[in-house]
Amino acid sequence: MQPSNNAMGSTEIFRMPSADSTVPDLMGGQQPAHPTLAIVKGPHTGSIFELTGDVISLGREPSNSVFLNDMTVSRHHARIDLSGMESGFATIEDLGSLNGTWVDGAIVNKAMLKDGSTVQIGTFRMVFHSNRRPIRIETEA
Repeated sequence: MQPSNNAMGSTEIFRMPSADSTVPDLMGGQQPAHPTLAIVKGPHTGSIFELTGDVISLGREPSNSVFLNDMTVSRHHARIDLSGMESGFATIEDLGSLNGTWVDGAIVNKAMLKDGSTVQIGTFRMVFHSNRRPIRIETEA
């Protein structure tokens, strides 16, 4: 395949801008105070759930903290436990769902979530963000 030439006979080069325009900025510069789940693929792509309780329920039943309205999601699909966030960790547990819960590409019964972990539930792919403020560690000189 040969490069295309313009009328002057020189090769045209196309460069992507430094900020990749194909990746949406879902947070829009905001810094929520609580952990979040952002839907990055599937129904309702771009939706962000701010997780404000210690235990977050996920499923197709509207009473869940995170309502995922799709037939590939069980009524009570999974639960996220945020009670360990002060220590820097959260866990997700599958509640016996039909299609399973996936974390970072592996099917799990229970798993730790870290900042940036991907969670797949049915057709929904989500990214977990802890939104913890960085902590400066002072060292003695």
